Amino acid sequence: MKRRLYPAVLERGPRGAFGAWFPDFPGCVAAGRSQEDAIERAEHTLAQTVDGWVEQGKPLPEPTPIERIVAPKGSDVAAFFMVGVDPPDPSERVNVYLPKSLIARIDKHAAGLGMSRSSFFGFAATLALEWHVHKPYLVGPRSKVHKTGALRAEKRPGKKPAR
Repeated sequence: MKRRLYPAVLERGPRGAFGAWFPDFPGCVAAGRSQEDAIERAEHTLAQTVDGWVEQGKPLPEPTPIERIVAPKGSDVAAFFMVGVDPPDPSERVNVYLPKSLIARIDKHAAGLGMSRSSFFGFAATLALEWHVHKPYLVGPRSKVHKTGALRAEKRPGKKPAR
């Protein structure tokens, strides 16, 4: 899914506070002591709400045009603003085979960071993809076992390969 822009309503509250809410996401509200604080919190709150909707399998609503927004009676609307949100990329389950000792180290490190194993793998893979390493530094396979489980034929000195 591509980035979407959702309208938000910024209201003045008691004692100089501000609140922001999204007509397209009931219950998605944020508050702050200043306009800037309320807007910043609204951006974060909308991102969390969108993540929750996607995890629950709910389709994201089409953004409501600002001219169709009706403020509740008695509200003190200060402004309308737009918040961009990138819907999360759907996940896919994959199976990998790794040494148990490595998995134990990964789990321990991930727990120390407050992450799940899957989150850690995603984080590590993202770093690896962004890391620019010259090919001579890349390490080849540790084993000569081929996918079939058989050893690869090695060249023996003095023998010519079969044709």
